[in-house]
Amino acid sequence: MTLYMIGIGLNNEKDISINGLEAVKNSDVIYLENYTSKLQCSKEDLEKFYGKKIITATRQIVEAMAETTILKEAKTKNVAFLVVGDVFGATTHIDLLLRAKKLGINVRVIHNASILNAVGIVGLELYKYGKTTSIPFENRNVTTPIEVLKNNQMIGLHTLFLLDLDPDANRFMTVNEALDYLTKNGVEKNTLCIGCAALGSEEQEIRVGTAKELATEKFKKYPQCLIIPGRLHFVEEDALKQWSPVV
Repeated sequence: MTLYMIGIGLNNEKDISINGLEAVKNSDVIYLENYTSKLQCSKEDLEKFYGKKIITATRQIVEAMAETTILKEAKTKNVAFLVVGDVFGATTHIDLLLRAKKLGINVRVIHNASILNAVGIVGLELYKYGKTTSIPFENRNVTTPIEVLKNNQMIGLHTLFLLDLDPDANRFMTVNEALDYLTKNGVEKNTLCIGCAALGSEEQEIRVGTAKELATEKFKKYPQCLIIPGRLHFVEEDALKQWSPVV
């Protein structure tokens, strides 16, 4: 019996790889992790395309109850654990893999695209991104994102900010909220920023401008993220000119 950990991409039900789809078809039980990101389709769309019923896996199930749910079933059945983006885009999934191996469960990992490589579309070199950080909803006394930004800027690296989300409550942090947090914590309003929404989908939104300019922009899709570039190569500068507002 096998626990299949399958990345299903960033857009819709058709982003799954052929290997991933074959593993789903071969599984007796299918879980969909629903707390680290958001697809541009519904669970019902996935079920129709896969031809399988899907169980929603909350953070509580994955992090606190896996031994009595996902891992328990994987001892006697083929179980698919679906993750939006790539399997290891969130550290919680490494923990699940380690727990499965500790229990002697066979694990097969099937990768896919994630936000960490999809950001390449904006035109900045992936090799020049520094540490990625997250901005939580409750951030009044949170300083880590600012510290990460400063450390990255010291060596000229780009900074990717992942924005908080709570799909169960249909709550998603916006680029505007992220900029409000950053500027309140010392980021200058003339700082060059890149706002993104629904990267990897046909309806992705990418806009470039100063923090002040982007603060007035409205992004319609989710999830959203924000990038503050470091030192720019002239090719990166040219690449950013394709987005609106133009720098």
